[in-house]
Amino acid sequence: MYEPLANKVRPKTFGEVVGQTRVIRSIQKMLAEDKLISLILYGPTGTGKTTIALLVAEHFPLNHYKFNASTDSKQTLKEIIESTKWYGSVLLIIDEIHRMNKDVQDYLLPFVESGQVIMLGLTTENPYIACNPAIRSRATVYRLERLSVGEITQYLKTLSLEEIKPGLSIDSSVFDYIARAANGEIRSAVNMLELVAIQAEANAKVDVDFAKEVVGKPSLSVDKNGNDYYDILSAFHKSVRGSDVNAALHYLARLIVADDLESLLRRISAIVYEDIGLANPMMGPKVAAACDICRHIGFPEAVNALGAITIEMCISPKSNSAHLAVNAALEDVRSGKTPKVPSHLINNPTYDDKKPYIYPHDHPNHLIFQQYLPEDLAGTVYYHPQTHNKLEKAGAEEYEKIEAILRPLGLKKENK
Repeated sequence: MYEPLANKVRPKTFGEVVGQTRVIRSIQKMLAEDKLISLILYGPTGTGKTTIALLVAEHFPLNHYKFNASTDSKQTLKEIIESTKWYGSVLLIIDEIHRMNKDVQDYLLPFVESGQVIMLGLTTENPYIACNPAIRSRATVYRLERLSVGEITQYLKTLSLEEIKPGLSIDSSVFDYIARAANGEIRSAVNMLELVAIQAEANAKVDVDFAKEVVGKPSLSVDKNGNDYYDILSAFHKSVRGSDVNAALHYLARLIVADDLESLLRRISAIVYEDIGLANPMMGPKVAAACDICRHIGFPEAVNALGAITIEMCISPKSNSAHLAVNAALEDVRSGKTPKVPSHLINNPTYDDKKPYIYPHDHPNHLIFQQYLPEDLAGTVYYHPQTHNKLEKAGAEEYEKIEAILRPLGLKKENK
């Protein structure tokens, strides 16, 4: 039976893992002190989540188990929990933890809390969004980053292909090409290199043209500048933000050649609300419509829609006031500023200090002062209008009129 190269070269020790230095160091420290706590590892495919989990499992040779949240049943979990009677505690690797059903979570949670189960969750989804807060709050979350082109290139050069094709010689440009084409996924890179070796003749000298033909995936970044995919996405974003139509079109073309439509559409959708925002609110729906059309017709026809919307975004007026406002609010929340919600905003008639809620529609202009922010944040200002274009200037004037009514005299503003 032929064993795939990616499985054959899977790291056997933490020292062999490529990248993820911070996460590896932290886990090794916990294992060395025999104080491993429940963790959730999340990140793109091919970044080493499963490999790290298997290496952790080696420290629990008799008492580690695997559970797939998509396919395994609650009964399977019960059987695993039963084993804690014999071992005291077990390591439970949960693949696709974001798909865990609530009833399974409810059964698992007390065992995680008591330490009988050390949970190691794996997911490609952001656990702060995709995972149930109850399960997430009982684990430390580590994000695994995509590997750099340099890291993947260096790793590929260490692999022996002799068993696949004796006497094979690989030009250094091939390693670089494959590392870029793999888009940060080391497993994909190993698979591509293996495919190239299989297709080559024995004792052959493999060049980048042969690799391109075999891999069948264009690499937009095999150029004299050596920029990889994410560098070009960043350059495209900054060119649109800077209103440089021609630069934006150049980077757009390179992204189109990469043939990754969804990543491009996600970036365009992000740009319109980060950098155009309130200066031209109609650009949001226009971009959404363009993205829908692109998904419907696909490449190559989507090229024209992408070009048109990119040009329109470039020449549109720009504002980042909404971007700054929401991130200022997020900074407060993430730093722990989450005081009690005012009682009159809560639909709970038994609230001890309940105050009456004032219905704005019963008042002139549908506005009336009442305290909406928590008392400890009263007067905080996150949104600061920008007035370098007519549309947001008009919005700023309306904002000030509203603020004049909603803020009582003497209430101090605390700018963010």
